[in-house]
Amino acid sequence: MTIIVHHLENSRSQRILWLLEELELPYSVTRYERDPKTMLAPPALKRVHPLGKAPVIEDEGRVIAETGAIVEYLVEKGGGRLGAPGNRDAALRYRHFLHYAEGSMMPPLLALLVIGRLGLLGLPARKPVQRMLDGHLDWLDGELATRDWFAGSDFTAADVMMSFPIEASRQRAGLDGSRPHLIDWLERIHARRAYARALAAGGPYAYA
Repeated sequence: MTIIVHHLENSRSQRILWLLEELELPYSVTRYERDPKTMLAPPALKRVHPLGKAPVIEDEGRVIAETGAIVEYLVEKGGGRLGAPGNRDAALRYRHFLHYAEGSMMPPLLALLVIGRLGLLGLPARKPVQRMLDGHLDWLDGELATRDWFAGSDFTAADVMMSFPIEASRQRAGLDGSRPHLIDWLERIHARRAYARALAAGGPYAYA
């Protein structure tokens, strides 16, 4: 059965398309555009899931929301490919980064986005939030100085999860060549064939 991906432009749901391509699971895409004024998802998404957020997938009669939960579901459906490595330490890193992406990285990135829209009113909050993000980026760059991928020597779904916050950091949070390991990691994920196929499936994506 084909998995239906409810995909919102320029959103976290691009990661789900990428993971599906990596796992070579059959899927179709239902695309949604943001409101040009509010940049919010359209009301149509609430007909799929009450929260009206993306990503959401439909598979075998199930409606599954929340990126991390979808990633775990798809890894299981793909027979464990790109899941937790066999090495205990690598497996712990895998689980950490699978949850860290949304739990630790995204809140300050979203705060920075809101601050930017507040104009002068947001200026007092910008520096402390940016310092918080700098701490994350410095730590992540140090992590990738010791191995090729976030969990260890092999590419995993943890790298898929980490893609959106790091791509967003490059666009709006000051990530540049001063953190060369993160930039190298971004260039390597963007060069993957499955990533390119996911871009073609999902349409324009501002963060690639």
